[in-house]
Amino acid sequence: MLTMTSMQESLLVLQAAFPIYIIVALGAVLRRTSVLKPEMDKGIMTMVVNLLYPCLILDKMLGSEILRDAGVVTSAAGIGFLVIASGMMLGLVIARLMGLEKGGGRRTFAMSSGLQNYGYIALPLMLYVFPDDNNVLAVLFTHNLGVEIAVWTVGLMLISGDMKPSWRAFMKGPILAVVLGVLMVQTGGDQHMPNVLTSVFSMLGFCAIPLALLLVGTTLFDLAKQMRFDWKISTGGVLVRLVLLPLLILCLAKFLPLATELKQVLVIQAAMPAGMFPILMSRHYGGRADVAIQVVVATSLVSLLTMPLIVSLGRYWVGV
Repeated sequence: MLTMTSMQESLLVLQAAFPIYIIVALGAVLRRTSVLKPEMDKGIMTMVVNLLYPCLILDKMLGSEILRDAGVVTSAAGIGFLVIASGMMLGLVIARLMGLEKGGGRRTFAMSSGLQNYGYIALPLMLYVFPDDNNVLAVLFTHNLGVEIAVWTVGLMLISGDMKPSWRAFMKGPILAVVLGVLMVQTGGDQHMPNVLTSVFSMLGFCAIPLALLLVGTTLFDLAKQMRFDWKISTGGVLVRLVLLPLLILCLAKFLPLATELKQVLVIQAAMPAGMFPILMSRHYGGRADVAIQVVVATSLVSLLTMPLIVSLGRYWVGV
């Protein structure tokens, strides 16, 4: 019975993920046919990050009753920070065991394997796996606040060697939107929001995910052409991101006294491949972009097989 149930659940998750894969593939096709040219990426990404994504966040957070519980807000952000910090430290340990040296990709490997694709892939998958549940999405965005803090503190210090991260790193649209959303819900200000504004948030937010997934496809297309395969880095990235960290995250979801919605968020996060942001950070802060590219491409490809299994088995084991 368990096997049949797990197989059926895996097929449902895979079916739910198909639209995500198709839109990502369309992004690659649009890049290949020069419809979406590289010089267009910056403008589209800026619009997604600083306008559309914040509108999506506010649309899902405002009016969410679960966020009126300060304990849920604190635990969601705290778990988000803990998972990323722990993942990067685990990645650092595995990098040392693999023989990666400082200056040879050790720190870039640690950050790349420790940071999952916590937004652009996780969000649409959650919309399919847990439909019509804005509370889960609200908790996801609050969880992602902790992730962002970890990225711009632990991650930045790790990849750059600078122990003094700048406060300007936190002045970003999604972070500000989450903070504003939490404050408005906690104070009850969201109950007085004019309907015209909530409609604007909803309409603009609806555009965020498709555009973001198209950009994921264009980025993967560009990266695939640059990648030089190193089995050690690729295999190590898959081991950390898709084996060890899912076990850690699912154990947290199973055994910690967390809200059901946060447990659901963690199950989805456990299945995610490596995030792409370390590629940009490694280029900007002196890391090894080639190492980050290999981890991202390897885990993204393998996750096509592991994602439905981790989500279905994780939901069964955690009980969500």
